[in-house]
Amino acid sequence: QVQLVESGGGLVQAGGSLRLSCAASGRTLSRYVMGWFRQAPGKERDFVAAISRTGGSRNYADSVEGRFTISRDNAKNTVYLQMNSVKPEDTAVYYCAATSGMVVTTIRIRYDNWGQGTQVTVSS
Repeated sequence: QVQLVESGGGLVQAGGSLRLSCAASGRTLSRYVMGWFRQAPGKERDFVAAISRTGGSRNYADSVEGRFTISRDNAKNTVYLQMNSVKPEDTAVYYCAATSGMVVTTIRIRYDNWGQGTQVTVSS
């Protein structure tokens, strides 16, 4: 099993930028398709972005397409989420997740390794 630790969350003004990191340990990151999800208070945990094992394929939720970028550095065992032009509706706890499946997926239950989450708050 892989252990995941997110960092980089915080308070940012609308229109600003933030970069989240997810550091993996226990197993090499290149074995996993990686995803980012987010959960706002009182809402379900929703898909944000995912990236294939080599980084050659990416998928984004419509709500973040063109503003967020997912990337990975397998040599550093780290996945990133660059968040630009953030909006108050991006406020949530952001979770990093890993799946040993072969294809990029937006489906939450297919991810079986999760981090503890990092809070992102966007002020208007």
